[in-house]
Amino acid sequence: MTAAVHVSGVPKTAIDELVPGLVTELVASRITAGDPTLWGPDAEAEASVRLGWVEAVSVSRPLVPEILALRGELRARGVDRVVLAGMGGSSLAPEVIARTAGVPLTILDSTAPAQVLAALDEDLQRTVLVVSSKSGSTVETDAQRRAFEAAFADLGIDPAERIVVVTDPGSPLDAEAQQAGYRVFHADPAVGGRYSALTAFGLVPAGLAGADIAELLDEAEASMLQLAVDSAENPALRLGAAITGIPPRRDKLGLVPDGTHIEGLPDWIEQLIAESTGKAGTGILPVVLLPVSPELESRPADLQIVRLVDDADEFHLTERHEGEILVSGTLGAQFLLWEYATAIAGHLLGINPFDQPDVESAKAAARGLLEKQPEPTPPAFVQDGIEVRVSDPALAASGTVEGVLDALWAQLPSDGYVAVQAYVNRLEMGQLQGLREMIAADSGRPTTFGWGPRFLHSTGQYHKGGPAQGVFLQILERTDVDLEIPGRPFTFGRLIEAQAAGDAAVLAAHGRPVVSLTITDAADDILALFEAAQ
Repeated sequence: MTAAVHVSGVPKTAIDELVPGLVTELVASRITAGDPTLWGPDAEAEASVRLGWVEAVSVSRPLVPEILALRGELRARGVDRVVLAGMGGSSLAPEVIARTAGVPLTILDSTAPAQVLAALDEDLQRTVLVVSSKSGSTVETDAQRRAFEAAFADLGIDPAERIVVVTDPGSPLDAEAQQAGYRVFHADPAVGGRYSALTAFGLVPAGLAGADIAELLDEAEASMLQLAVDSAENPALRLGAAITGIPPRRDKLGLVPDGTHIEGLPDWIEQLIAESTGKAGTGILPVVLLPVSPELESRPADLQIVRLVDDADEFHLTERHEGEILVSGTLGAQFLLWEYATAIAGHLLGINPFDQPDVESAKAAARGLLEKQPEPTPPAFVQDGIEVRVSDPALAASGTVEGVLDALWAQLPSDGYVAVQAYVNRLEMGQLQGLREMIAADSGRPTTFGWGPRFLHSTGQYHKGGPAQGVFLQILERTDVDLEIPGRPFTFGRLIEAQAAGDAAVLAAHGRPVVSLTITDAADDILALFEAAQ
């Protein structure tokens, strides 16, 4: 089954208006040919070295036997637990592949000390760590690698036998890994991280975990001609036009899994679209929904619903979907479909879909806090064990958590959104994700939820570079659990605190309202937080 896109109502109007021009401009075939001029002169230099993903299937084919051979070697030695240390696209794509294949893959994309310890405390005797970083300098991935190196060494295990590295050739990580004797898989440097699903970044960890990566590439290959042709029936042209829209644009995209066999695809789509389009004051904000989310009842005028279904052509015959976009296809086909559609949306929006100009600001702010180690900002007040900090003292005038949240929602413009950002151990506080549903109902506006610091490598770009529509709720935890980072002057606990504080400071500097709630007793405080959110 190749990719299929079915539309009605507003998105159909957008397709009817925009796709003929895309066909005339030969947009699909020019993307396939690697034409860097499609996104304007300012983007040409970046685009010229970021279109390798259109050739990912053929470039990645030779990797498959190497990955399978390594998997066989590891399993012959009893090493069958795969942990992936990676951020953004480096972790989200293999997570989707592994979940859809039903194979176990431990994703470590957090700096929460307890979450890192949980990955370390499970059976290291049968563990291989895959370290994935395109730049080779990702602070989270570097810290996780250091922790595993020390843990392996403490058990008398040679890290060179248990660490596999995926990075660009010539990166700092490449040099360190080669010197340490680690197995290194080089990724294509002409592919950006969020477009890297079908490269070594997606294939190595998922393949070692047991997914059928040859079949994944077959699925993608079967869709390539369909996506490359300059035709009004090209699903990538249709999807790109539909998600971009025409004035007045629906600039928020509600992603609803509704019968698809693919697990976790909305989270991958979220990072691809948000980081690619959220810049220069414009963009498309993906909002990951459930089939019963409040937004599906309230239907905000600026929210375009996309249903990920098993068969779009059949689904529209039996279900009511007026004004919605229905998308289906194999996993390999959908990876390519959404990558093409995102690049096409960038062309229509007049932005560069391959850079991330505002991501570095939060990283720099976190580095500054780690170097200076200032005293923590005192809370505006504490209620029921929850410490409350605000970007504007007026937000805390009520003196209650409930009042602070109401004051934050009051800052929402008519086209605004709420972003909930949880810098906590999600293995123990996964229930916090339920706040998204409650806040969407309480605020009456589309609401996103991101685990920190993971979201900094995806929606973090949109929060600062996209339209100034958002209000931001950070949730942090105060815990006695911490973990040293070998060779670094700070701990994991200090790192995640700096990442949260740094991003809050950058958001506030952009004029975005920010409320930070720090939980000091998880069991009691989470209940109080849910009550306040109601």
